Parts: sequence; structure tokens; C-alpha cells
Amino acid sequence: MADFTVADVKALREKTGAGMMDAKKALTEAGGDIEAAVDALRAKGLATAQKKSSRTAAEGLVGVAVEGTNGVAVEVNSETDFVAKNDQFQDFVRKTTQVALGVDGDDVEALKAAGFPDGGSVADKLTDNIATIGENQQVRRMKRVAVSQGAVVSYVHNAAAEGLGKIGVLVALESDLGADVLEPFGKQLAMHIASMFPQALNADGLDPEVIERERAIAAEKAAESGKPENVQEKMVEGAIKKFAKENALLSQMFVMDNKSSVEDVVAKTAKDNGGSIKLVDYVRFQLGEGIEKEEADFAAEVAAAVAG
Repeated sequence: MADFTVADVKALREKTGAGMMDAKKALTEAGGDIEAAVDALRAKGLATAQKKSSRTAAEGLVGVAVEGTNGVAVEVNSETDFVAKNDQFQDFVRKTTQVALGVDGDDVEALKAAGFPDGGSVADKLTDNIATIGENQQVRRMKRVAVSQGAVVSYVHNAAAEGLGKIGVLVALESDLGADVLEPFGKQLAMHIASMFPQALNADGLDPEVIERERAIAAEKAAESGKPENVQEKMVEGAIKKFAKENALLSQMFVMDNKSSVEDVVAKTAKDNGGSIKLVDYVRFQLGEGIEKEEADFAAEVAAAVAG
């Protein structure tokens, strides 16, 4: 008996772009483990890296707010997109994001314990929202960025309201230049980040586990080439360098011209304006990243209802 469902095959095809039979075979060999099947398909050249998936696994909103040289992004989840469009929910996310500006660090529990503008704590208001709206909600994560001098610039892709949307970005620019330069340039950088989904500021910041996973996939591809071992080693190292370059923000090709790296564009902008700019940090929150959303099996539900 198969260790996976039709929904699993569909999910794997959506993640990889692989054909139906390739997806089923990969799932069979992986014992139903979708992530292992993704790796297997990539090793065989039948899938691409999951780098810029726009698919989200939960509903709700991402809020961003900036005050002076400080900025924060907050993700609040709901069960349905209908609730995300609710004025009460949007007001909660907007005010919670403002509260987050005054919370030290990125501690969600500290945020929930903080005072809410309408009285009580953020957690109290969240509980009240769940009771009155009738749907589960949660404050999932937050991240702050700051500079001592310069600007923190925010951007929301496909905004549902001011400062609220599905993808929220913050860019922290340490600089001696004015807002007339930093605001429009920061907006361009933020749009790049929203589009290109960097996994870290630079190569050193990439997750070691992700690098090892890429190394294992590259090694399997190299082994299948049948080339000498020393050549295979170079192939693997080349693949890792390429992955790091494409996934670290500063080394990515700037999406506005696709000719220069982000690092070079930052340096050129500083030089052209007679000052200094250093891109020191960023945030990119995409709604539902990393959350697996259960897919309802309509046929199974009908069968169960008939049997009941």
C-alpha cells in the first residue's frame, strides 16, 4: 500500500514542477516523505530548487512599521483569508505591530505580554478577537532591525492596507546620507528582496544545514556524471558556490538591472551621492512560510459522511 496520497503527489508536483509519474516514483522511493522526494527529484535534474515559492501555507497578515531608525515586522495568522480582510483583525495586526516597536529583541511572548493600546495586553486582545471573530488566530513571529544613523525602509508587496500584506520587507541602511537618497533606494532594495527571496545577508549567514543538503544533492548529481573523483569534487564545490551566490542578498544580481550585484549597487549609490551606505540587515516575512497547511480530502469527507 502506498505511503502517500493523491494530495501528496499534487503537492510534490507543485513544489518541483515534476511530471506525474516522476513525482509518484519519487514518493514511492522516499516512503512518502515529500522533502526527501524533492531532494531525489532535484538530484536527478527533474526539479528546481525551492527558492522563490510564492505559495503560502497559512492565512493572515504581515505588518511592518518604522519609527525613526527602528523597524519591525510581525506575522499574525488566521485560519481563513476572509478573516484577514476583517477590519477588526487588520486593526489588531496594525496596533500589535506598533506595540512591537517598543519591545526589545524578537521575543513573541514578550510582545504578547506587552500592553495593547485599547487596554489589557496583546494576548488579552488576541483572546478577545478569537472569541468575537470565531476563528483561531496567533501572533507567530516578529523581527526588529535598527541602525544608529541612516534609515530603515519598509515595503509591503500587494498591500491589503497601509503597512499590511502577504509579504513584508524591511531594509536597514547605515549611512550618512539623507532620506531623499535612502528612502527611494531602500524601496528598490526592498522590492528586490521581496522578489528574489534571499536566505541570508551574505554567504556566511546561510544555514549550515541548508548548505549540507545542497552539498548532498550536488554530490549525487556529480556521481551520476561518471567523471573522475577529483572532477566531481570541483563540480560539488562549484555548485555550492553558485548556490551561495544566488541565495545571499549581497551577492545576488540586482533585479532592477540584472547586471550588478546588490553589494556593487549599494557601493555605487553611495559613491554617486558622495557618502557612505552599508546594508547591515533586512527582514523578509512571507505569510505562512514553513507552515504546512492541511488539505481537505473532499472525497474522503463525503465517503465518511455517507458511512456515518
